[in-house]
Amino acid sequence: MSKLAGVLKTLGDAAAAANVPLGIPPGFIPPLPGHSSIHPQPPPQPMGQPPSTSGAILNTAPKSTKTTHKRVLDMSLPGPDHGNPDHAHMLANKWMNATKLAEMVKTQGKGLVYKKGKFSAIEEEQLRAAIEAFKVGRGLTNDQLQDIIFQKNEKGKDNAFWSEITSALALRPIIAVYHHVRRAFHPKKQQGKWMPEEDAVLKQAVADLGQQWEKVSEIVGRMSSDCRDRYRNHIANREVRVTGVWTKEEEEELTAIVTEMTIQQGKDFDNDVFWGKVSDRMGNRRGRQQCRIKWTDSLSKTVKNEGQKPRWSAQDAYILVHKVDSMNVRDDTEIDWKTLPDTDWNLWSAHSLQRRWLTMKRGIKGYEDMTHQEIMDILRVKKAHLPPASAARKRKITSAASIDEPADPEPGDAGPSGTQEGASDGQDRDADGSTDDSDA
Repeated sequence: MSKLAGVLKTLGDAAAAANVPLGIPPGFIPPLPGHSSIHPQPPPQPMGQPPSTSGAILNTAPKSTKTTHKRVLDMSLPGPDHGNPDHAHMLANKWMNATKLAEMVKTQGKGLVYKKGKFSAIEEEQLRAAIEAFKVGRGLTNDQLQDIIFQKNEKGKDNAFWSEITSALALRPIIAVYHHVRRAFHPKKQQGKWMPEEDAVLKQAVADLGQQWEKVSEIVGRMSSDCRDRYRNHIANREVRVTGVWTKEEEEELTAIVTEMTIQQGKDFDNDVFWGKVSDRMGNRRGRQQCRIKWTDSLSKTVKNEGQKPRWSAQDAYILVHKVDSMNVRDDTEIDWKTLPDTDWNLWSAHSLQRRWLTMKRGIKGYEDMTHQEIMDILRVKKAHLPPASAARKRKITSAASIDEPADPEPGDAGPSGTQEGASDGQDRDADGSTDDSDA
């Protein structure tokens, strides 16, 4: 009996003993792969769907909890459609930075569509397979492959290599794949804790070279992205940096700055914030990471809830599970957490929702050895029914757009200027659209 079957059997038996109708008879064991089920199964839903709205979840009967999937991750499962063939070819062959990509989104036919953000576990596996196929197909050694990936002369890049491996992914621009692979395969990756002497070398290198991170990397002996993040988050303005508990005055200052830079500019204060500018506005007493984490994990939901700190409820957990379920992803690393909040369910930031999901997932015994589909089956059973009204705390939920502007906004700039298309996840970005918070 598989681990999942044992968990489901236990849940069914416990529900029967407590007279709770979960729709799972005592002793129920899901059919093994390759065996037919007693009940006919509905046709499979397309993969990678946008999440259902909270209203639809609360008013719609839950899905069947029967399991039909295999017990291993099948890499042949259909993923996101590659979309327009001409656009897919363009993304895999034309080198465009974030600004150029944003222009193409506006000018191309029906609109160029491409993926941004963190690469999923499935994409990582697809990239590894594509790189290995390229290596074997051309009889390359590991050293020769490294020379292709880390070609020092930018103009000498092996376009055939980068185009071929980019074509293995859906909707990823070649420049994003280029930077991701170079980070993932970098020989200086994950070198551990920074030492004081390294900080001193980094500080001097930036003083001599400015923020030319590839050149700084050669001097420091760390990846360019590690040097960049270490400098921006821990070295710059260290002499004025404050750590520890935030004061009430600091929280009020941060709230005023973020509100002025987003709400007053018609932007989303969860996703359209450039935290480097926020830190500057606070006199760099708090760093970019400090401001971002304080806002997303604490202040944002309190501001939305009219100054009252909301509490996570059973109804919130129910909505989250069914939203994730409705997306029909192959692995939870494919989820864009920023898409989950909606007009009627928007107290929780993308980061908060991801952490809540991980907490629920880790509450399942043996989750480390389960696929996403197996974990989803168990959570769908545990959250099969909407909690009673008494279990859901009543609270007023307001959308970001409806929040009143502060009566006395902080003086200074009206908001960020020259912001790049595609930087809507609240993190500062480089020209290729990559984030600079890899150590967050």
